[in-house]
Amino acid sequence: MSTHHPAAGRPDPASPWVFGTRELGRRAGNMRTYERTIPAPAPGLGIETIGVPEGSPVELAVRLEAVTEGVYVSGTVHAALEGECARCLDPLTDEIDVELGELFAYPDSATDETTDSDELPRVVDEQIDLEQTVRDAMITELPLAPLCRDDCRGLCTGCGEKWADLEPGHGHETLDPRWAALQDRLPAE
Repeated sequence: MSTHHPAAGRPDPASPWVFGTRELGRRAGNMRTYERTIPAPAPGLGIETIGVPEGSPVELAVRLEAVTEGVYVSGTVHAALEGECARCLDPLTDEIDVELGELFAYPDSATDETTDSDELPRVVDEQIDLEQTVRDAMITELPLAPLCRDDCRGLCTGCGEKWADLEPGHGHETLDPRWAALQDRLPAE
């Protein structure tokens, strides 16, 4: 079975992240709303410590609105997160809600001609691909150091065990090796 790979820069019409704009037309003010639940793409949506795992549901509620220079997309994204605590390394789960707001420029519009393609996405063949827009919006909202609890104490630097699992008063006394010989000569208290 062959897999269709669209030309570089062209949205894949089979992708659930791609929305057609033909019904919208180019008349400013026309709009359409969509709700879709889409599996998270590979390699998932997120950063190394937390994100939406590949294949997990991502709920989109978006509005596509024709404006003079292109199609303005606004709406929300909701998804469940999985990751690990930055302090104790325990697995954690959470949820994220992200607001979207992005202009997709029409070909040959003033915006298209005055911006680089990496600055602003484009309407291509009357289609827009929201995958990168959603990915960018989510990454900016994710915590860089996710925590299982706000008061997580993390791991003991001496033994690597979780502070939450250790006895009160746990510690690792380290004696400067220069004083070790003296300790043996001093009477015990």
